[in-house]
Amino acid sequence: MAWVEVRAFGRRSAIGPLDHSAPPRCRRSDPMTPNSHNNDAPVQPDEPGSVGLVTPRRVELFTPEDPLHLECGAVLAPVHVQYETYGELSAARDNAILVCHALSGDAHVAGRHRPDDPKPGWWDSMIGPGKAFDTRRYFVVCSNFLGGCKGTTGPTSIDPATGKPYATRFPMVTIHDMVVVQQRLIEALGIRRLLAVVGGSMGGMQVLEWAVSFPDALAAAIPIATTHRMSAQGIAFDEVGRQAIFADPNWRGGDYADGPPPDRGLALARMIAHITYLSEKSMHRKFGRDLRHRDRYAYNFEEEFQVESYLHYQGSRFTQRFDANTYLYITKAMDYFDLSADYPSLRVSLRRAAAKFLLIAFSSDWLFPPADVREVANALRANGRDVTYVNIESDYGHDAFLLEVDELTKLISGFLRNLLREVRAELPLPDDVPP
Repeated sequence: MAWVEVRAFGRRSAIGPLDHSAPPRCRRSDPMTPNSHNNDAPVQPDEPGSVGLVTPRRVELFTPEDPLHLECGAVLAPVHVQYETYGELSAARDNAILVCHALSGDAHVAGRHRPDDPKPGWWDSMIGPGKAFDTRRYFVVCSNFLGGCKGTTGPTSIDPATGKPYATRFPMVTIHDMVVVQQRLIEALGIRRLLAVVGGSMGGMQVLEWAVSFPDALAAAIPIATTHRMSAQGIAFDEVGRQAIFADPNWRGGDYADGPPPDRGLALARMIAHITYLSEKSMHRKFGRDLRHRDRYAYNFEEEFQVESYLHYQGSRFTQRFDANTYLYITKAMDYFDLSADYPSLRVSLRRAAAKFLLIAFSSDWLFPPADVREVANALRANGRDVTYVNIESDYGHDAFLLEVDELTKLISGFLRNLLREVRAELPLPDDVPP
C-alpha cells in the first residue's frame, strides 16, 4: 500500500467547465456499423500530440433474442452502443484501456470528428501520442454509457414497440447495468482482459463497479475524484436538479419530442450541479463579487454579478447538447450507486477486486472529497490489495480531474508503463503471436 500526497502546480487562473466539448443537442443517432479497431487517422499538423480525426462507431450488443436483463427487473432490447477507439490493439491484445465518462460526457474523448470542429474530445489533453494515455503504446476505448443520449440506447432512442422515443418509458438503469454493457462491448472487440479501466466522477463509479463485477477482466483500476456510494448531500443536489426539470411546463411528463424541450428546467439543473464542480476558492478567484458591465448596484433582479452570468451561460450551453430525460435517468443511476449495498461492508464488497489500484483525489473537491476516495483505499488495503492513494492539492474543486493535466499525466503515465511491463512479464504470449 502506497500513500502519496502531491502538491499540484497546474494552472491557477482559469476555471473550466466539467465537459469541454459542445456537440449538437442529443437526439437519436443514425445507425453506424462497427469498423476496424484502429482509427488510422493522421495527426493534425497544428495539434502536436493529437490523435487526429476520429470516426465514431455504433454496434448492436443485445438483441430481442439475447436481451439485456437490468437490475430493476426489466428486459431491454435492442441495445446499441456508440464508441470510439484510439491507437492500435497489440497482437497479444494486452494494451487495451477503457475510459469511462462522467454524467454529461460521451464517447468522444479525444481528437476531432471534422477538421473544423471547434473543440476536441473532452479529455483530449490526456489521450494521444506522448500523453498520459499514449496511443503509440495503448489502445484506448471509450463508449457512451447505457441510458446516454450520444448514440447509445437511452430515453431519446426509439422504442420498437411504439415507434416513438422511449422518454420516461425507458426502464431505470444503474451503474452496474452500464458496466455490463461495456463488458459486452469489450468482449465484442475481442479483448479478454483490459490493461486498465479509468474514469473520473461518475466514470470512477463505473471503474469501481468493473473491479467488483468483473474482477478478472482488468489488470488495473484508476478511479479519480469519485466515491463508492452517493452521499445524502449528493442525492439532495440531484433531486433539486430533477425537480427543476419536472417543474418546466415543457417537460410534459417527458413527452416533449414533438415540441419545445424543457430547456429552462434543464438549464437550472445544470446551474445547480455546476456549483458542486467548483471550489469556493476557485470561484472567489475567478469572480469574487465583481459586477457585470457596471461599477455599482442596479437594485433590480437582472444578472448583476459575474458569477450569475457565468452560471446562466453554463446552463444555456448545456441545453444545446444534452437531453432532459437523460439527465433524470443518469442522476438517478448515480444516486442508486452503492458498492457495498449487497454486502456487510465496503471491505467485504472489495474482496472480489483483484486489480491493481491507483486512486486519485483532489484536496478541494467537496462533491466527492478525499475522505471518500481514502475510504476505498483503506478497504482495499485491509484486503491486502495492491493500492496507491494520491491526494493532489488543487484549488479547482471537483473539476480538477479535467484540469490538473500535468499532475495526472505524471501519475498515470508512470503507473501504466510499469503495469504494462508487469502484465507482459507474467502473461505468456499465445502460441500464434510472435514474441
